[in-house]
Amino acid sequence: MAEISNMNIQKLTIVQQAIASCCGAIITSLFVTPFDVIKTRLQAQNNPFPKGKCFGYSSGHTDHVYVCENGDSKAWYKKPGHFKGTLDAFVKIIRIEGVKSLWSGLVPTLIMVVPTTAIYFTCYDQLSEALKTRPGKYDEHIPVIAGSLSRFGSVTVVSPLELIRTQMQCRRLSYKQLYQHISTKVAVDGWFSLWAGWTSTILRDVPFSAMYWYNYERFKRMMCKEVGANEPTFFVSFTSGAASGSIAAVTTQPFDVVKTHRQTQLWNSETLKSITPRLFKVAPACAIMISTYEYGKSFFSHLNEKKNQHP
Repeated sequence: MAEISNMNIQKLTIVQQAIASCCGAIITSLFVTPFDVIKTRLQAQNNPFPKGKCFGYSSGHTDHVYVCENGDSKAWYKKPGHFKGTLDAFVKIIRIEGVKSLWSGLVPTLIMVVPTTAIYFTCYDQLSEALKTRPGKYDEHIPVIAGSLSRFGSVTVVSPLELIRTQMQCRRLSYKQLYQHISTKVAVDGWFSLWAGWTSTILRDVPFSAMYWYNYERFKRMMCKEVGANEPTFFVSFTSGAASGSIAAVTTQPFDVVKTHRQTQLWNSETLKSITPRLFKVAPACAIMISTYEYGKSFFSHLNEKKNQHP
């Protein structure tokens, strides 16, 4: 079978891969955020979030913690509204508060999603290329290894940043106070305290990534062969991403339960019970992310070809 999975990677720079992944992360968040805003508003309506408490905020592709701001009664998740359900909330928020309200909380989410995704996807492509033993030969173990290692690396790098961001939101600390707080924490509990929750995140995300990339590359190659394409079209990437994301989400659900229980010190039990099933976010998020990422890579690949033809 012809080699198609990474045919464009050799022509791309790391910067171009990072740009393509960042654009994919932003577009994915723009599509998925309204659904999470509605979910959060419904939760807040039934079980108001106490000051200083936290709740889960997901872009569908990655999960983060959003901290209720102390003393801020005008925060977007505390706005009044009587909603009967998801559709009712969608209509009322747009009519009363305006369309922009559907993207409340987007900025703090992007601050974590963009660098995480850039590291993750760029590392995956670089590792996939490095692990090739023979040109033109496809090895099925490569997506598993590259997916696992890239997710391991991105989670390890971003975990301390997530902890710092959460502390800044929760305690309203200045940079000097934040430095003193972290210094004290490290002095008392050691450097590893900056990676609190790392183990439970790795237990869920690494198996998810291994399964996701294995199935994605497999589905992509099968569909490209069926339609006679040398490189994945937007439809091929979108469909393959949705299918592989769904399989990985369902299979790793037990690990997600472990991670959720690990974070119960941050989320109240009522909020946990009403969290939307991962599958309804993961499938479209994976589909949008990978299809826009592949499109971005294709764009840069053709751009580089034109530059080489006309130096």
